[in-house]
Amino acid sequence: MSFFKKFFNKEKKEDLDKGLEKTKTNLFGKITKAVAGKSTVDDEVLDELEGILISSDVGLDTTVKIIDRIEARVKRDRYLGTGELNEILRDEIVQLLAENNTVDIEDYVLPSDTKPSVILVVGVNGVGKTTTIGKLAHQYKAQGKKVVLGAGDTFRAAAVDQLKIWSERVGCDFFSKGMHTDPAAVAFETVQHAIDNDCDVAIIDTAGRLHTKINLMKELSKIRRSVGKCMEGAPHEVLLVLDATTGQNAFEQAKHFTDATEVSALALTKLDGTAKGGVAIGISDQFKVPIKYIGVGEGIEQLQVFNKRAFVESLFS
Repeated sequence: MSFFKKFFNKEKKEDLDKGLEKTKTNLFGKITKAVAGKSTVDDEVLDELEGILISSDVGLDTTVKIIDRIEARVKRDRYLGTGELNEILRDEIVQLLAENNTVDIEDYVLPSDTKPSVILVVGVNGVGKTTTIGKLAHQYKAQGKKVVLGAGDTFRAAAVDQLKIWSERVGCDFFSKGMHTDPAAVAFETVQHAIDNDCDVAIIDTAGRLHTKINLMKELSKIRRSVGKCMEGAPHEVLLVLDATTGQNAFEQAKHFTDATEVSALALTKLDGTAKGGVAIGISDQFKVPIKYIGVGEGIEQLQVFNKRAFVESLFS
């Protein structure tokens, strides 16, 4: 059985292909136009490609890195046809993602063998953070894991209610102290609930207010310390949720949150709603944080485990 047949069922592959359709159309329409009438990859083609990657929100630094690698291959191979450009671009992006510790995984694995595994979820309001938590809980529940969701976003109106609705939809435990309570206390008691009730995983929501960097640092640091006091070694994962449709703004969000706390994984949502899916490549490269999940649709099953080979294969197919 081939890797892709093992990793994907038909529905997953269709969801991924459809989710990346806008990015693929944008990217390849421009590349096709750039190489029209040319037989070799010359400086003009590379200049065009650089502009295309930047416009797809790959980011300047990452784009320059990719172009430099392609230039090196052109010099090494002496003759490089434009027909090979897509294949070379695909290879370089896969290699780049591999260097950023984005490993190929085939299922929703817990971040730790410790029970419970504690996942702290961070990100600004509106990126799909609560929805991502709910979908992730659904996947763990489908594996037979016992899950508790902790409502640590105690400031945003309806945030607690939204998470409670997700817990009921998924059929998992829910812990809350209500609105306007101390998020660090909620985090601590969520972990304690997980320990007392033999849960496999505790997923804790946090406030998505990107107010000032100093306050963000203080709040997230306090939550981390609180969780660590309740359980040594926790949190086992800090998952940063980013909205792909925000393009370069997602880079700014990633910078704030990686400065504020030790982000260990990324979830990139709403890829189906943007032509700038290249942001996945740039963010992973610039912040050296692996992409773990991608959202390719609104359905509960449409949060997918990120697999670099599958992602790039779909993008360049």
